Amino acid sequence: MLRDERGASEHTLRAYRRELHDFVEYMEEQIGEGAKIRGVEHTHIRAYLGVLYEKGLTKASAARALAAIRSWFKWMAKAGHVQQNPALLVSTPKLPKHLPRVPGVEELNRVMNSLAAGKSAPHPSAMKPRMDGAPRSEAEEEVAAWPERDRLIFELLYGCGIRNSELVGLDVKSIAWGDDAIRVFGKGKKERLVPLGDEAAAAVRAYLPLRQERLEKAGKTKLVHDGALLMNARMRGTCRLTTRSVGRIVKKIALSRGLAADVHPHTLRHAFGTHLLEEGADLRAIQEMLGHERLSTTQRYTQLTVGQVQRVYEETHPRAKQ
Repeated sequence: MLRDERGASEHTLRAYRRELHDFVEYMEEQIGEGAKIRGVEHTHIRAYLGVLYEKGLTKASAARALAAIRSWFKWMAKAGHVQQNPALLVSTPKLPKHLPRVPGVEELNRVMNSLAAGKSAPHPSAMKPRMDGAPRSEAEEEVAAWPERDRLIFELLYGCGIRNSELVGLDVKSIAWGDDAIRVFGKGKKERLVPLGDEAAAAVRAYLPLRQERLEKAGKTKLVHDGALLMNARMRGTCRLTTRSVGRIVKKIALSRGLAADVHPHTLRHAFGTHLLEEGADLRAIQEMLGHERLSTTQRYTQLTVGQVQRVYEETHPRAKQ
């Protein structure tokens, strides 16, 4: 159902499978392997969350486990395997509201301008040979391998506000030049068009000829017009760049440009939404561009902006200082 009806990603499927497997193992210990699923009560589920806490799991991890269990029982109730969903009687752990630090407009403009100028290599230390003389790993090579591609990564993450998974899922055909947009498949494989700004479009045009050149050199000309937009440096397999590689590239470049150490691909997405809101963009328009199913998810950016205003007040107003 998750895969075929809700269009869940492989990552979600693996996570749900893992959470349910662990819960079933726990229940087999509690009520026996031969027990019926109808014998599971909300007290069992609540006790299971307690076990997770004892193991040192965070409230977020426990909430994720509960979400998987709740969805499972919801499906079983709908299919007639159980009469009701016992997980509905278990409260979701209250999660602390973490408002991520978002780089300022000037900070990101400085980074983007340096990338556009071709200064895409990470910190010089990343380019030094290894102390043990061993060849650099594929992961190490990927970080400094392709300035034009790395600029495009930043332009699409910050300029379009897309997720890391959506970024690596883009194909060449995802670019809708006639609409000045890119076609993105988000969570649940829902399709949306996201505006492609002038700078991002320029980055695409600078990158595509080099991409074609590398593909032809690797003997993979069939991928020139049909393959992934963002390619890995070694041109292996389908040549599609992975989310993990994107994370490494973003972090290395961010550190080399003086941004905070906790900057990652989703930080740039947060910056996209926050900066739009600060400039007066409509919240529902931001929701559409980010691909949020619920407006409440987008409203987190209003909290982020309020938090930034509060910080400015505390740092600058004479009556706020001790």
